[in-house]
Amino acid sequence: FVSPLFLGVGKTTLIQKVTQALKSSGIPIDGFYTEEVREGGRRTGFDVVTLSGKRGPLSRVSSDSSTSRREYRVGQYVVDLVSFEQLVLPMLRNVNHGSDAEKKICVIDEIGKMELFSQAFIQAVRQTLTGSGAVVLGTIPIPKGKPLDLVEEIRSRKDVKVFNVS
Repeated sequence: FVSPLFLGVGKTTLIQKVTQALKSSGIPIDGFYTEEVREGGRRTGFDVVTLSGKRGPLSRVSSDSSTSRREYRVGQYVVDLVSFEQLVLPMLRNVNHGSDAEKKICVIDEIGKMELFSQAFIQAVRQTLTGSGAVVLGTIPIPKGKPLDLVEEIRSRKDVKVFNVS
C-alpha cells in the first residue's frame, strides 16, 4: 500500500504508472483509481475509473449546505455511493472469485473516507486481502484526525508493506 507523507504528492499518478508498466508486461491486473474532476480550473469532485475503462462519479461539490438523511459528505463533497458501488463491487467480486489459474493484481486507489461510507466495499476489501490470493496495490490516506478502522487494520497487517511517498 502507498501512503502519502503529504497531500497532493501524486499517489494516483504513481499507481497509474505502475499499472501501465504491469499491463504492458502482460501481468493480469484489474482495479480502479480515483481521479479529480475539474471545471474552469476548479476541482468539482472525483470520479472512479476502472482499469477496464468504465468511469462514474465518486463525489461532487454540493452548493447546498443542508444535508438529507441519505447523503454522505466529506467536507464540501457529496459522495455518490450508488455509482461507486456499481463500478467497484463487481470488479472486486470478480477478483475474489477468480480461479487460481487467473490470479491477478488488484489496484485499489484509494481506501479513504469517501469509499468507506460503503459497508459492502469494506467487506469486499477485507475479502480481497484475506481470501482471494490476489496481490493488492492500493493507497491509503495519511493518518490524521480520527483513525479510519479499515485503514488502520490494513496498516497493521503482517502481510502488508506500506510505502510512504513524498
